[in-house]
Amino acid sequence: MSAGTPGPALIWCPFANEEDAAGAARILLDEKLIACANIMPAMRSLYEWDGQRGDAREVGVLFKTNAALLDPAVRRLEEIHPYDAPAVVGWAADAAGSATREWLGGLSDPLAE
Repeated sequence: MSAGTPGPALIWCPFANEEDAAGAARILLDEKLIACANIMPAMRSLYEWDGQRGDAREVGVLFKTNAALLDPAVRRLEEIHPYDAPAVVGWAADAAGSATREWLGGLSDPLAE
């Protein structure tokens, strides 16, 4: 299964805090680009960016969507994310339970309607 094909898909993205994560999730839910956002508790991120090492507290979010909406959801998340260059990674799920598949299959591409 690839992006653009109906079926379950996931997007992972860190945020500076829970409020920013919830704000982005609400926008994506309102725009029907996702069906759910799981906001994980605080995590420690060690990274290298622009030649500098960083150590920060962030929250992680796992967004659940339909693979047909994966590319538009990733683009929209990049637009609304407060970071200048957010780390956004999305992928189509190889396997999912039938209830999950049906739930996420209920999302449809708003541009196709």
